[in-house]
Amino acid sequence: MMVKLLSSVAALLLTTHIHAESAVVPTPSFLMPLAEKAVLTDLIRVNEQLFVAVGDRGHLLVSTDSISWKQIQSPVQSLLTSVYFSDDKHGWAVGHDATIIATQDGGQSWQLQQFKPETDKPLFDVLFVDSSHGIALGAYGMFYRTTDGGKTWSDEFHLELVGSEDREYLKELQETDPDAYLDERASVLPHFNRIYQHSNVLYMIGESGFFATSSDFGKSWTRHPEFYNGSLFGLAMTAKNTLIAAGLRGNVFRSTDLGQSWQEVQLNQTATLNSVLTDAADHVYLTGNAGTLLVSRDDGLSFEPVETKDSKAILNAVAVKEQLVLVTEAGIRTLALKKPE
Repeated sequence: MMVKLLSSVAALLLTTHIHAESAVVPTPSFLMPLAEKAVLTDLIRVNEQLFVAVGDRGHLLVSTDSISWKQIQSPVQSLLTSVYFSDDKHGWAVGHDATIIATQDGGQSWQLQQFKPETDKPLFDVLFVDSSHGIALGAYGMFYRTTDGGKTWSDEFHLELVGSEDREYLKELQETDPDAYLDERASVLPHFNRIYQHSNVLYMIGESGFFATSSDFGKSWTRHPEFYNGSLFGLAMTAKNTLIAAGLRGNVFRSTDLGQSWQEVQLNQTATLNSVLTDAADHVYLTGNAGTLLVSRDDGLSFEPVETKDSKAILNAVAVKEQLVLVTEAGIRTLALKKPE
């Protein structure tokens, strides 16, 4: 349906420079009167007075109070799956057609940086460490890097992220049949669903229990043993430095040693979980399909349901004072949080 519903030093690091130009010219998004009720997939709280949400048909919405939203024209109509800001002014959004768009004025205008419909692959997440250095990733191990704020993007392949059985095969193929090697390389990696940074460490999760970490902003990676055989979509660190990962069929895991070991958290529901977030009170929230919203008040040891108004899938949320602002398959929703009795 949408990205969140779809589902070492590098032995080899191949880089091909990709420029923003594409043979196919994208069509800008339409300004729609009900854009805030359309399918929205991600949002970010940039600061106290700026919120940005993205979604289907290239929709971009901004708000100064998380209540009233204004649509901003996007240079594409592709489904946008993730949005990230490095500061109050500089932001990026990624999505289908390997699309990358950017803003330098706090979301008031957006420029195309990459559009590659010929790949037939979506980007799922984007992360910047500052206004120049960023990473975008997605289906079948797509991995792009920029060092100039997105003026140019480089396509990277990290052999250390390939499973051990396929790694030797790829090395041999590279020597014996370079063309076949490039074909295999394009599909040998799992989908990269989420990249998350805490301190100086990057955490990446994906399809089939994929989990990897990097301490040099993704120049080299360590792929860790799978602790779950299904896809993972959400990841966040709690105030007590506990990692919470969530994914298909209501599976949730927590790690108190920065991902070295994981323990399963038992839930009484099986809806796919799309994101993990925290609030100022150190509560942990899980959003999911079928209107699923769960909260933990004990650092992720247990979760209880939060009543929502309908069964629309919740893709992500941000906590704002005593409420959650949700992006759902039916647009933006605001949910007042009840204090525990």
